[in-house]
This record gives sequence, structure tokens and C-alpha cells, in this order.
Amino acid sequence: MNKKIWSVGLLAAVMLVGAGCGEKPGAAPDDTPGQVTPAPDDQTGQGNGGVSNGSGGGNETTTPDVKTESIKAYYTDPELMELVEGTADISYKEANEKYEAAYKALQKSDNAEMIPLWEKIELNSVKFENGALTIDVTVPDEANLGAGGESFAVHAIKKTFFQFDEVKSLQLLVDGQQAESLMGHVDLENPMTR
Repeated sequence: MNKKIWSVGLLAAVMLVGAGCGEKPGAAPDDTPGQVTPAPDDQTGQGNGGVSNGSGGGNETTTPDVKTESIKAYYTDPELMELVEGTADISYKEANEKYEAAYKALQKSDNAEMIPLWEKIELNSVKFENGALTIDVTVPDEANLGAGGESFAVHAIKKTFFQFDEVKSLQLLVDGQQAESLMGHVDLENPMTR
């Protein structure tokens, strides 16, 4: 409620300043500090001072819209015998957040038959640039899954991230460095490709 009152008050102030300044020929130049002037094609007189007027479905914030997407995420069975495909709903605002959300989906499962392989592997950072996704992780000793589990974990992360068409390569870093293996059992490609 307070946010709406402040938004209405701020909008009214901007309108008054914009209307007062916009009608005086020969007024102060555009670079005067604190002055809000309307854009030449602005019919509302509100100017373009960076204040959202709330039009557009009642959305009064200037933050990007939250996107929700259902993705495939990969786990293992309770006996660690096979890779199991599941689905997860992720939410994000920016593109980089999509990959963080997908990674977090690999770390948890609500289904007792789908055991997360990445649950104890900490995410340090995610970077996506020109089709190349780089994921930096820390692998604590308690995350070691043995040879079979490590193989499933590598396949799980590849299948999860290569479902996104824009991801052409995946580079896994361990504590900021390229590693020959995630847990010491399975060789890693540097980078992994489709």
C-alpha cells in the first residue's frame, strides 16, 4: 500500500515539474540538475525522467518480469544404477539466472525415486557468453559418489544444460580451474560439447 502511495505521489510531482518546465520558452537548458523535461514526442507531459507511470497492466515496478519454465532435470535412482529424467519448474529474470536455477534443480528432488547427484556440490558461479556456458563448482569430500555416480553426475549436467538450444559448449571448472576429473574417477572434456 505504501509503495502505491509513494508511486502516485512521485508520479504527480514529476507531472507537475514536467508540465511547468515544458511550457516556458527559453527555459533553462536541458542539462540543469534535477530538471525533468518531456521528450519531444511525449504527449503526456510526464517526460522521460526514468519514472514508471504504472501503465502496462498495473505493474508498478521497473524490474524485469519473472519468467517460469519447465525443464528436464536428471537424477539417479536410489540404488545409483541408472540416470533418471525428471522435470523441474524454474523461475528467473535474467538469462544468467536461468542457468543458476537449472543447476539448483539438479540439487534437489521432491521424489524419493529421484536422487539428486549434484546436491552437495556447491555452485560458485555461472557465466554464459557466445554459446559457451561456464559453471564453476566446489566439490567437497562428502560429494564423492564413486565412479558410477560421478559418470551419472557428468551425464546429468550435460543433458540438463544442452536442452537449452543456445548452449553450444559447457565448461566445468572446479574452484576456478579446469580439472581432468570432477571427483577423480571420470575424465572431463574441457569443454564438453553437444
